[in-house]
Amino acid sequence: MGTRSNYIEEYLKKEKAHKHLVLVLNKVDLVPTWVTQKWVATLSAQYPTVALHASMKHPFGKGALINLLRQFGKLHKDNNQISVGLIGYPNVGKSSVINCLRSKKVCNVAPIAGETKVWQYITLMKKIYLIDSPGVVMGCSGETDEEKVLKGVVRVELVENPDDYIPAVLAKVKKEYMMRTYKLPSGWNDHNEFMEKLAQKSGKLLKGGEPDINTIAKMVLNDWQRGKIPYFVPPVGCEMPPKKTEEIKKDQDFKEIKVAHEYDPEDMEDMSIGEENPEKQTENSESVSEKPEDVPAEIEPSEDKKRKLEEENPELPLDKKRKIEPTELVPTGSGVFVVTDSITRKVYANKHFLQKRRRKH
Repeated sequence: MGTRSNYIEEYLKKEKAHKHLVLVLNKVDLVPTWVTQKWVATLSAQYPTVALHASMKHPFGKGALINLLRQFGKLHKDNNQISVGLIGYPNVGKSSVINCLRSKKVCNVAPIAGETKVWQYITLMKKIYLIDSPGVVMGCSGETDEEKVLKGVVRVELVENPDDYIPAVLAKVKKEYMMRTYKLPSGWNDHNEFMEKLAQKSGKLLKGGEPDINTIAKMVLNDWQRGKIPYFVPPVGCEMPPKKTEEIKKDQDFKEIKVAHEYDPEDMEDMSIGEENPEKQTENSESVSEKPEDVPAEIEPSEDKKRKLEEENPELPLDKKRKIEPTELVPTGSGVFVVTDSITRKVYANKHFLQKRRRKH
């Protein structure tokens, strides 16, 4: 059920070895905390990995990801800017990650595949830009139709015979979780009996009292793709102590994750053997909620700048000179995006001069 693209990772290793690859483990609020910790420890042995709950109100891992991007910015301080592209399967939360980092809605999001259709450049800091991209599914991955549907690659309304994929959902999810999610009083023997009981419970019936199997199957698949059904996969060999656990503890405190689903007690317990309980970490809520230092709220020009600007452009009143944030992208006539405060004001002053000159002619 993983959404990693081995083809893209191999391509970056061979063709773009100078680029950095970071793994973002999103939607960690849908699984038990110990599962998140195990996966982060396992994946960190390959690439830098950050656990993230991409929420604008109650985020987790936002501060750790911003600090990691700042380190990349300092590493490439000779460059004017660095661009960070978000690549992944459809419906994994790429646009939600950008909205979480910016703490406001700058990208359209939806719990279905195909919402993002074009590339979009978003300013995060003075030197760091984010690139939101549509979902990528490589044709050479060798996935079956069942895996594509369960991974959320295909929209449910476009799936033919959605009831064919219900047995796979029932095989992955515990019966207790399905009964709790849909409030069914008793169990079932096969997927047909499950859909019949769910149709009677929800009132999805055809003429003559026959269950509407097609509608029920789409409803279950929608709930599966939107994360409403409790389910998780522990990493391979999770009974062994994970590697590099101490380094992960210093970056993120997984006890701060608020799990959305109600799991059984045995699923909430750590399944590892011989590993000591992690020590209590210091709260990093300040780093999570604080605004990036590189993005001030507003730039107020000094008196020297005001006087110099007034001397260079006497025909432009000072109260008309526009105040901008240093991260705002301003398109000029040459197609270049001007970011700095002083250059932007010169652009607007030249624009005012040209308009005045046209009036004379």
